[in-house]
Order: sequence, then structure tokens, then C-alpha cells
Amino acid sequence: MQTTFTPEQLTDPGTKRANDILRACVHCGFCTATCPTYQILGDELDSPRGRIYLIKDMLENERVPDEKTVKHIDRCLSCLACMTTCPSGVHYMHLVDHARAYIEQNYKRPLSDRVLRWVLARILPYPTRFRLALLGAKMGRPFARFIPDQRLRAMIEMAPKVIPPVSRNDDPQTFHVADKKMRVALMTGCAQRALNTDINDATIRLLTRLGAEVVIPKGQGCCGALTHHMGKESESHATAAKNIRAWAIEMDAGLDAIVINTSGCGTTVKDYGHMFRNSDLAADAARVSAIALDVSEVLMKLDLPEGGAKDTKVAYHAACSLQHGQQIKMHPKTLLKKAGFTVLEPADSHLCCGSAGTYNLMQPEISGQLRNRKVQTLEALQPDIIAAGNIGCMMQIGSATDTPIVHTVELLDWATGGPRPAGLDRNGAQTPQVPILR
Repeated sequence: MQTTFTPEQLTDPGTKRANDILRACVHCGFCTATCPTYQILGDELDSPRGRIYLIKDMLENERVPDEKTVKHIDRCLSCLACMTTCPSGVHYMHLVDHARAYIEQNYKRPLSDRVLRWVLARILPYPTRFRLALLGAKMGRPFARFIPDQRLRAMIEMAPKVIPPVSRNDDPQTFHVADKKMRVALMTGCAQRALNTDINDATIRLLTRLGAEVVIPKGQGCCGALTHHMGKESESHATAAKNIRAWAIEMDAGLDAIVINTSGCGTTVKDYGHMFRNSDLAADAARVSAIALDVSEVLMKLDLPEGGAKDTKVAYHAACSLQHGQQIKMHPKTLLKKAGFTVLEPADSHLCCGSAGTYNLMQPEISGQLRNRKVQTLEALQPDIIAAGNIGCMMQIGSATDTPIVHTVELLDWATGGPRPAGLDRNGAQTPQVPILR
């Protein structure tokens, strides 16, 4: 694609990066075939190619974003399926992130939008605040159907029926092992710590059982993804910087990996090197990105036992941030199969479930359509269990199905001697008992 940025415009690092990305696009349209919003809405401007034209025009002309441009960019899930499909290697993620930051700086949203985004940015990244908000939403759930605002209704309905107690495993500490094969830091996250404490607990049990010493670093917190995707660069970089400093201390003490069990966070942390490329944290950010690994990548390095119950059918949902953002497609399925589960995949495994961070709260109608389609294809497999590697996907899919959904590590922990995942019984489902592997 031909661009006409001036030399002065290209002195800005974000604009220069956008220019490089735009020039890689050849207008082929392959991206439209795998774009969830284009599949649902059928509007060229709701496809990656259409959004690229809007972003190019907005950035080149340095114009104040108009309502039309903002609407179509807001509708993007950042699922990154287009990056998997693109034959030209267009790095759409960096482009749309820059566009959102530009919009945040130059566009005045309606008051209701500004309030919603402010609330989400002040609550979701902070586990204690989020837990209190979930308690309030839980109390308001019986009245949700009377609330006319669809987005507010979606926020109330998101609250789980059971809000777990705080897990002390998330406190800064070290879980030692007798026969240490590696030393890793576990990112405990933010929203996940309020929504489902079983995931981190299972991750710690599984990693230590397989010989990894697990450190919970002091000072770590939200990865910054939630605010980053809203275009709030200063806020996202501030929380990310805290992580970089906390992990740098552990890296100096010797660290083989930073383990992340929420793939949406993993995609962002692996991009810290790019996000901080022009800051005084550039070197440490690059070090972090170099050793940040999804939990499935770490487990592939360890000796997971084989065997298990061959008649337990697990429908694996591939989170977009894992299969497209991090290009990890086989590891979770390989691990589940090695543990003895029968792994099934839905026909639309490449398409988003509609969670996408805060998307299900800000675009509930489109999100709901994507969720219902995803649930339909998963349930068509008639699985005993649905497994996923991202808390957002788990909440989204779990809100529309009676089939129990748990994190992949919970199943692997269960199969190797851990407790039966509590999520298997929350909907009263009857799932098979899995023999413990030896």
C-alpha cells in the first residue's frame, strides 16, 4: 500500500511503525475470510482491510477521528486472526493499537462511553476492587433484566454465581521443590485472581509436581492489556513497568521463564519489548519478552506423565490470543492427549468467542452473537468438558452452556494427582472420573 506520510510525521516512532505496516498490505482481502466481525456484519469497514484504510486516512491527514472511524475500529476484537491469515505479514496488532491510542488522545467520546471506559480501567486491573464490584453485580443480578442499557446489563450478568475466596497462593512467595529442573516466575494476573483462583492454584501444583520451582514476585500485577487495548497508553505502560521491574529482580537472581496462564496477558507481555523500545526500560522489557512463556510452552519442556481416561472427551477452545497472538496451536492439545484425554475441536476453531478482554462489555450485541455461535459448535461435539487457556474465554463461553468449562492446566493437574477441578461440578454436570497418572 502506498503511503504519503511526511518526514516530520515519520519522526514519531508510532507513526513510523504504522507506515511500515501499511506499506506491507497488498489489499488482497484474505483477512476478510477469517475476521469475525466481517463474517457477522458483512461490512468492508468491519474487516481488517477496511479498518486499515480508515486508519491510514486518519493518521496521514492527522485529522480528528470521526464517529464513523471510531465505530469501526471499536468493533475490532483484536483477535488477530487476520495476522494468521495474511500472506504479506501485515502486523495488524501494532497498527490497531497505535490507532486506538491516537483516538484516545484526539477524540472526545460521548459521556456514557467515557464513564464506562473510566470505570473499567479503574476496576478490572485491580483484583480487590474487581472482587468488590463482582459482589455488587451479584446482588444486582436479579434486577439486570430491568436495566435498559445493554452494556451495564452485560457487566452485571458477567458476575459469576460463586465468587471464590482470596487464594493465599497468589501472595509473594517461593514454592520450592526437592529436585529442581527450572526456576520460573508465575504471573498471577488481575481479573483472574478475582474470577477464578483455581487456575493459579492448579498451575503451581502442576509445575512444582513436575520439578519447577515457582516464584510469585513481589510487586507484579496487571499486565496492562485491558487499558492498552482501550488506547490508554500511559496507564497500560505504568502497570506494565511495575511488572518489568519486579521480574528484573528475579531475572537477576536466575529465572528460566516467566509463566503466564492467561493467554491474553501472554500476548501483551511478549510484546513488552516493542512497547518499551524507546524507554529507559527497553533492555529489561526485551529480557522479559524473551523469557515470557505460556504455561503450555513450559509444560512441553517438562516430563508430563502419559495415560489417563481415554473415554473423557474434551472440546478444546483455542483462545485467539494463544493461537493467533502467540501462534501456539498444538501444545495444549498435545498435552491433553498425552494426559489421556480425547481431544475434540469445533469446526470454527479459528474464530473468536467474542470475549476479547473488555469487548463483551463494550460491544455486548456483537459479542453475544459470536459467543452463541462458538457455544453451538462446541456443544455439537457433545464433549464431557470444555477446556481453554484464557479466563475471558472461559467466562464468555461458560455463561451460555451447561457443559463445564475449565482451564487446560486444571485438567492436567487433575490427571497427574491434583484435585478434581471444582468447575466440573458447578453446573451440576456429571463428568467422568479420571484415573490419576503415575
